[in-house]
Amino acid sequence: MTCYICAINLVILGICAAVFAFTGFDIIKFLSFGKPVIYRSFYAVCGASALFTIYSLIVFKPFKGLK
Repeated sequence: MTCYICAINLVILGICAAVFAFTGFDIIKFLSFGKPVIYRSFYAVCGASALFTIYSLIVFKPFKGLK
């Protein structure tokens, strides 16, 4: 369940980053009403999600049986 939540979190971050890259509109900053603590916390959670996703790929080896 945690892996799914982390993956969804990273997909949301990727979509928001793509919108920001193409349009210059920061969705995360807009949704957090411009409060730095909120969007920095979201970025911190996304960083922890990325680290956990890398950890789970190394430890659990979900692609080991694929050849």
